[in-house]
Amino acid sequence: MHDILYYLIIAPPILVALTFHEYAHAFVANHLGDTTAKQLGRLTLNPLVHLDLLGTAMLFIASIGWAKPVPVNPFAFKNPKRDLLWVSLAGPGSNLLLALIFGLACRVLGVESLQNPGYGAAGIINFLVGYGMVVNIVLAIFNILPIPPLDGSKILMGLVPQKYEQQFAPLMRYGPTLLIVIIAMGFIAKIPILWFIINPFVKFFSYIFAGTNLML
Repeated sequence: MHDILYYLIIAPPILVALTFHEYAHAFVANHLGDTTAKQLGRLTLNPLVHLDLLGTAMLFIASIGWAKPVPVNPFAFKNPKRDLLWVSLAGPGSNLLLALIFGLACRVLGVESLQNPGYGAAGIINFLVGYGMVVNIVLAIFNILPIPPLDGSKILMGLVPQKYEQQFAPLMRYGPTLLIVIIAMGFIAKIPILWFIINPFVKFFSYIFAGTNLML
């Protein structure tokens, strides 16, 4: 019963984080001239349109997950390399913005830890706000890792001079397999490599946004 209640409580902030991430991609792409996402109904805040079953389940299970990628046509941009960079940055950027908003709410409500958020309705609200900040930070940092198909790989290619792009071809080719192996190791071998990478950033932004490390 307690597990069911826990998942019901964390569902709203997870859905908000995933939805805004993909909506931001679609919004910026549409603004820069690519209407693909809009035509496919992805320029919306309806979470059901953006959810990926496995990626959403992973967020509930491991706090690291993803949504259904927004389709982008780089050839619709005036400057494909630059504009694709902005589209890729939009998703993680939207999550950091949401994390800031949740963090400010934590300061107002006096939320200091997810382990002891309080009791009753006030405790649930405190946990919702604190978890909302943490999950958005996690989603932002996870997605800027420079491993395909994550946003970070596209951000990397947008920053690398065109003459050096070919040197990153192996990473683009084998990146998805590498990502699956890393995630699988976290479950099978109990070596949470991704969390080792992400956790310092969660602590850093938690202090910046909420004034405390909510994971303690």
